[in-house]
Amino acid sequence: MSRSRLLMQANTACLVTLVALLAGCATVSQDAVPTNATAPAYQNSIEIDGRISVQYEQDDRPQSLHGSFFWKQTAQELNLEMFSPLGQTVATINVKPGIATLVQSGRAPQVATDVDALAAQSLGWPLPVSGMRQWLQGSGIDAAGKPFVAKAGDNDASFATRDGWRVTYANWESDAASGQVRPKRIDLVRSTTQAGKVSIRIAIDNWKKP
Repeated sequence: MSRSRLLMQANTACLVTLVALLAGCATVSQDAVPTNATAPAYQNSIEIDGRISVQYEQDDRPQSLHGSFFWKQTAQELNLEMFSPLGQTVATINVKPGIATLVQSGRAPQVATDVDALAAQSLGWPLPVSGMRQWLQGSGIDAAGKPFVAKAGDNDASFATRDGWRVTYANWESDAASGQVRPKRIDLVRSTTQAGKVSIRIAIDNWKKP
């Protein structure tokens, strides 16, 4: 086999690997879970890490972001760190009662009272941090102002929220130790004037109680 053909095959393999890394959120397998099993009870204190993929528009052009995240919350504080596919910190968000702070590399910290408005202004696309506090655990408040708890399977797995998001629980996983099921992949979709149609795909890799 010629050297040029070997180099071509090697480059193709590297490209396939890179694409797979960047699109990791799109390849979460469906674990076997009991049908209609509900999400576990809400935890005030929890740590979650996983991957995130965002599709949005900027200046009428489609944009795409991929990376990973670490989420840590207590009853009084929330910390969210987002990373590039290479592990570099893209942004950190800290929320305490009455104040939210967002820090991006090379920029001065931004502070506001509304974390969702702060994220949209700083990132250029909406990130519903306040809602995710519950959504990541499979619960929340729907468009009618009523609380919901998601269930595994086709029924009761998609909800519209008061701030215009459609939250869909696409995959679940079973915890062998506790016997509970937990969301594995969550899809968020919303139409916005700022960034067009925004689609956020979240793949949860690990859960931990601090």
